[in-house]
This record gives sequence, C-alpha cells and structure tokens, in this order.
Amino acid sequence: MSPAPYSHKLRVSQLNARRPLALELAPDAEARARIAAHLGLLALPQLRLTGTLSPAPNDSWLLEGRLTAQVEQGCVVTLAPVATAIAEDVRRVYSPHAADPEGDEIEMPDDEIEPLGPIIDPGEVLVEELALALPLYPRAPGAALPDDPGADDAAGDEGGDTRRPFAGLAALLRKDGDDSGN
Repeated sequence: MSPAPYSHKLRVSQLNARRPLALELAPDAEARARIAAHLGLLALPQLRLTGTLSPAPNDSWLLEGRLTAQVEQGCVVTLAPVATAIAEDVRRVYSPHAADPEGDEIEMPDDEIEPLGPIIDPGEVLVEELALALPLYPRAPGAALPDDPGADDAAGDEGGDTRRPFAGLAALLRKDGDDSGN
C-alpha cells in the first residue's frame, strides 16, 4: 500500500470530549501536487476542508464539514484540460463499536461509520472525499465523439457495415484455399 499523499492525524486521546474541534485543512502547493499525482489529475490549484470534529453519543466522534476544490482533469475525448469546481458535504462517524469487516464475503456497513482507533485523520478523509467527488468522464466544452466511429473506414468496406468485423473472413479463407490448389 502506497503512503497517503496527505495526512493530518489527530490523537483521539488528546481531543477534548466536551468541546468540538474546528478544522481547516488547506494543503500547500507541494501537498496538492502529491494529491494530484495520486489521483491522476493534471492540476489541483485549490483544495480545502473546513468543519468540526465533535464528540458524539456512545463514545463516538463526528466529523462534519465542507470540501471545496478546483481540479483539472484531461478530457476523455480530446485530452484537453477540463477545470471543475467541487463543493461537497463531508460526514463521518468514528465509533468504537464499529469493526473492520472480516472474511471472504462481507456485508458492507454504513459508509459514514468508521471504526474508531487511536487516530482520526481528516487529511485522509479529504483525499478520499475528493476522489469520490471527481467527475468520472470529464469533457471539454464542445468535445464530442463522432456519430459514426467507423466513418473513415466505411469507404474501404464493401457494405460500410462496421458492426460485422468478420464479414470478409469467409471470402479470405476461400481465396487462400484457391491459391493452394484446393
């Protein structure tokens, strides 16, 4: 497992169980470059997580906040840079009563509940939430796939039908048989 590109670890034993802790994470340019490389981004000019880490019932901790970012990804059609603004709410509950799933077949627990260990890492949450918020298929304005991807090849095909890639195979096999004297 590769090391996390960004981390901001907080020891649970040093947190005040009676008062929320204000969080404001804004990675510097070097950390943003590591995060961008980790996520396959062209650039990550802005990234911020603001929120609170508060004590919750049953010895749990609640992380609530807002993730904001400006990202640049390559267009899936033209590879041109595509800038995207991201603004997502973040909510995680760290519970000592939650356990990591074990076994070959597991039932997935609530995605907001995390097992509480000795450390809570809002920096790791920032990277995870950014990864989940990224557009899967970014497109530059005006970028479109051609209507008929085989249009250039259609002139050379007998019927121009590109949905039948093995249509000419029988003719080629007959032709090879004729050349060998069969």
